[in-house]
Amino acid sequence: MKPELKYIELKTGFGDNGPAWIGMAEFSKSGRTVYFNGKAFKNSNARGISGNYYDIENGDEYWISGIKKNGTDRHWAGSGKIMIDRNVVDLYLSLVDFNVLDKNRFELVKIKPTDKQKFAELENEKIN
Repeated sequence: MKPELKYIELKTGFGDNGPAWIGMAEFSKSGRTVYFNGKAFKNSNARGISGNYYDIENGDEYWISGIKKNGTDRHWAGSGKIMIDRNVVDLYLSLVDFNVLDKNRFELVKIKPTDKQKFAELENEKIN
């Protein structure tokens, strides 16, 4: 699958105020695993408490979704800056209804690549 711009928020231990990112996510061939910022997330198939994906290394729940055109990606009850990959700012701004990032809502960061092979090996270990 082709990489997609996604909103990703840690839910475990934070509720609606967890750290949040916007960046390019990669997918497994099946589309059930999302790779982002050095992590791998599996679809929880609606079994999570507040997230729709979980970190395959530690089980933390995350909310992963597409980008909202009006820029209201964070839950209405949530707060805190959203970290956005500096390499996707232009793409993000082309998809939303505003043309400048509000420095009170966003923080520019560098998103690290994900070693997908590491996670493939980790998941295969669990099966054996």
